[in-house]
Amino acid sequence: MIVSKFGGTSVGSAENIKKVIHIVQQKEEQTVVVVSALGGVTNLLIKASDLALMNASGYEEIVDQIEKRHFEAIEGLLNHDNQTISKAEVAKQLNKLKEILNGVALLNDLSDKTSARIVGLGEMLSSFIIHQAILQQNMKAKLIDSRELIITGDDYLNAQVKFTKTLGNIQQGLSDADARVFLLPGFVASNEKNETTTLGRGGSDYTAAIVANAVSASVLEIWTDVSGMYTANPKLVKQAYPIEKISYQEAMELSHFGAKVLYPPTIQPALDRRIPILIKNTLAAEDKGTLITEKSLVSGSIVKGISHIEDIALLTLEGNGMVGVPGISKRLFGALAENNINVKFITQASSEHSICIAINTEESLLAKEAVDKEFEFEILQHKVNPLIIEADLAIIALVGDNMKSHQGISGKMFSELGTNNVNIRAIAQGSTEKNISAVISEKDVKKALNTLHAAFFEDQIKQINLFIVGIGNVGGKLLDQIKAQSNYLLEQKHVQLKVVAIANSRKMLFDSEGIDLNNWETELDDQGILSDMDEFMDTMKTLNLRNSVFVDNTANNKVPDLYASCLRDSIAVVACNKIACSSNFENYKELKYLSRKYNAPFLFETNVGAGLPIIDTLNILISSGDEITEIQAVLSGSLNFVFNHFDAQHSFYDVVEQAGVEGYTEPDPRIDLSGVDVMRKILILMRESGMPCELEDITNDSFLPQASLDAVTVPEFMETLKTQADHFESLRKEAENKECRLKYVASLKNGKAKVGLQHIPKEHPFYNLDGKDNIVLFYTNRYKDQPLIIKGAGAGAEVTASGIFGDIIRTGNK
Repeated sequence: MIVSKFGGTSVGSAENIKKVIHIVQQKEEQTVVVVSALGGVTNLLIKASDLALMNASGYEEIVDQIEKRHFEAIEGLLNHDNQTISKAEVAKQLNKLKEILNGVALLNDLSDKTSARIVGLGEMLSSFIIHQAILQQNMKAKLIDSRELIITGDDYLNAQVKFTKTLGNIQQGLSDADARVFLLPGFVASNEKNETTTLGRGGSDYTAAIVANAVSASVLEIWTDVSGMYTANPKLVKQAYPIEKISYQEAMELSHFGAKVLYPPTIQPALDRRIPILIKNTLAAEDKGTLITEKSLVSGSIVKGISHIEDIALLTLEGNGMVGVPGISKRLFGALAENNINVKFITQASSEHSICIAINTEESLLAKEAVDKEFEFEILQHKVNPLIIEADLAIIALVGDNMKSHQGISGKMFSELGTNNVNIRAIAQGSTEKNISAVISEKDVKKALNTLHAAFFEDQIKQINLFIVGIGNVGGKLLDQIKAQSNYLLEQKHVQLKVVAIANSRKMLFDSEGIDLNNWETELDDQGILSDMDEFMDTMKTLNLRNSVFVDNTANNKVPDLYASCLRDSIAVVACNKIACSSNFENYKELKYLSRKYNAPFLFETNVGAGLPIIDTLNILISSGDEITEIQAVLSGSLNFVFNHFDAQHSFYDVVEQAGVEGYTEPDPRIDLSGVDVMRKILILMRESGMPCELEDITNDSFLPQASLDAVTVPEFMETLKTQADHFESLRKEAENKECRLKYVASLKNGKAKVGLQHIPKEHPFYNLDGKDNIVLFYTNRYKDQPLIIKGAGAGAEVTASGIFGDIIRTGNK
């Protein structure tokens, strides 16, 4: 015999009930069908009784609403003749309900006995209607009132079952060999005075489990609106999937820690007989579901599921007077038990100095009152501190029978959480090692679940969530490159890039599921909100996504002020903006320190050579024990472009203007032409080499005339390039006469750095540096005679975007 229980969603509408009947028709064995009330009806019954108790208007309208729900089900299931009969029966029962509610309102009294009659009506009505629908399908079905079978004590709302009588009643009541289907209302029972009682939370599951026990069912099916027990909450973890097979113990652990499919106490009768339990989805009956048996599948992940409980408060009892004193724990838990406070989590330091427990937040004040009263004398003597309460917490748990035989599970769990800045407040693990639990901040739950799910259940695909500021020339190219490479990265590198936010100076756009890179410009225009960097930061931190990366593609001098805040929240920073790394040394040092402390990469390869691996190469040299003795470099692709194109046919003004149009110079060309940009770059290389220096330590031999240096605005500056044309022409001719080329060179030697325009002879490595190329010569203890040379395009949106892209990928290696 099979026992199948269908929950409220499964019988929530005529369409769903038809699915239930189809499922039952497929059964080859005799089947007991236990049904809940139509979805939401029990809550309506409770609401109506509460309103009646307050003598408030509205309870009759709620009864009418209940009637309408059931009439709609009847009309969708039954033919005309059966509709009339069934509607009359439903109306009769609901008229009785109105009489009961009128009595409650008149007497201003709602006893548990009356409440049981009211809240159990939903199951009585649903079972009646479904029975009529099954009969209409010419199936031999017998409707049995569960109150005639299940006998309980006199606790009307959470009744204790008298199993000896109940099991005998069920075996006798279900003995009709001709019936193909037995239909029972769940949740309801009766005491020995034939008064209606109810079985409390999960009551319909309990009904089904009791019946399964009594008839030694081959399987207990729990039909719900999800396709089994999932590896994690699918509402929070998109990649979660149903577990094919788990053990009773694993199912109990997952259910205790928040998995809503099962309520552990209710299925105990089935467990006692070792009856397999199958969790199935009524709305997707073809899905496999989850089979719960004595042993789970050994293959697959060692961890079977990740679960969590929210609204948790952590209570800490501590004090020097607790050390070595017997009975402290007994008194603590006794005080909580006397107030019916359920403890969900316990941990105690081996020093006996403190005990931590986790309970529901709503019970925390009551707990504090009870515990402080119990230890009132010790608190007055300063032997024990008053109970400490920490709220806004959650418990997250890894569950699996086979974790105990595998090393490193807990280490991996805590490492993954720590890497993503999820702070752990308390830890508990039983000696059976079937459950590893940790208390964390409630705001970190989604990030923690996704982090652990990726670590234990997914094919090690690392998702990187990008928050991009600056989507102009460079930023736009970056988005194009991400779109073009996304499939390759996913398939070949197991990296998934998701652009969660973009912003420019006017608008910003957020989408936690990922912005459509085929249509980002339109979405930004249509759905974007007014750009505000404070709000951008707040939203990024509120989303609290794992592996978040803040990308700064701007030249803005305020955006770098946000880096420290990002790093403190373990949000990686990738910047092509040079301002932070060339600011005062203490700020640079602080950002590097925060990056190490919070395990948040701070990468800025493009600060020096666009897409060239200059900083990365330097860091490898230093890390491997080499020492920089000298640097010679052309570090401005912009200036190299300008001086390579400046000739007798093209004025200096025309070349600078062309460089701006082609995106080789900063929006303010003074930054490039004044040498400040090159100073910043050599400064960054000096600092990365281990030298504590400031921008003022670098000598700048400017080639600009005083008039250009004094210009206040960009237009004024550009105008001086025309008026001072003779000055620039003389520089060109002087180099030409010496058969040299003009290059703006940065150099470092003996701890001294300088930048300036130099005449480069034909035999020098810099002479044939064409277009916008950069070149760096590293002289080190290992590269004494022949320097290590890095050469290539050092300016342009495409190569700069590729450098940023490379840094983004590197953040995934943290």
